[in-house]
This record gives sequence, C-alpha cells and structure tokens, in this order.
Amino acid sequence: MANCNENHSSHTHGANCGHQGIVHQGHVDYLHDGHMHHMDGSKVEEHTLPVDANNPADCTTGHSCNAHDAAHKHGPDCGHQAVPHGDHVDYLVDGHLHHPHNGHCDNHGKVQLA
Repeated sequence: MANCNENHSSHTHGANCGHQGIVHQGHVDYLHDGHMHHMDGSKVEEHTLPVDANNPADCTTGHSCNAHDAAHKHGPDCGHQAVPHGDHVDYLVDGHLHHPHNGHCDNHGKVQLA
C-alpha cells in the first residue's frame, strides 16, 4: 500500500468529506481522483478492490445497463468515478463496476456504498 500523504496532505477523508465511500475489507475507502484512499490515523493508504467472486474481472458481453446509453464510453472524463480493481480501472455506475472492453461494458460486480 502506497502512502498518499504527499499528494493529499490537506484533506482528511471521512463521512462528510465529499468523496464517495466504498466498503472494502471491513472498512470504508474513499474514491478520490481515480484512487481508493483509506485513512489510517493521519496516514492515507492507497487501496485497490481485489478481483474475487464478488468482483470478478470476467468479460460479460451481455451486460446491459440502463444508467447510460450504449454509446457511452468510460474513461477519465466520462462522469463516472474511477475505481482501482485488480490490475485495471473500473467505473462506478449505479452501485456496480463497469469495465470498458472491446466496445462494450463488462459488469465487474456490485460494491457496497458507504
């Protein structure tokens, strides 16, 4: 886990910090500029959602999501929050993870929002 204090030393994540919280391994991490930050005292730790049974990294070509139209392309400026997942980045859409893949969105599972 990397220490992110050098980049975000003036901000303390918490319930009212303005960043979306995600429950992860028994605690809450906060999505911030494409990172998942966890406060450990005064130290900010960088976390990543693991690839597991709840959040697989499989291709799901049949996934349909009514939260955005089929022409929507996920990326850094798409309007959805980036979530580090395994060795890639997914995007948070209505409580689940979308991963752009070969012209479609893969469903990489639900997350519990805090």
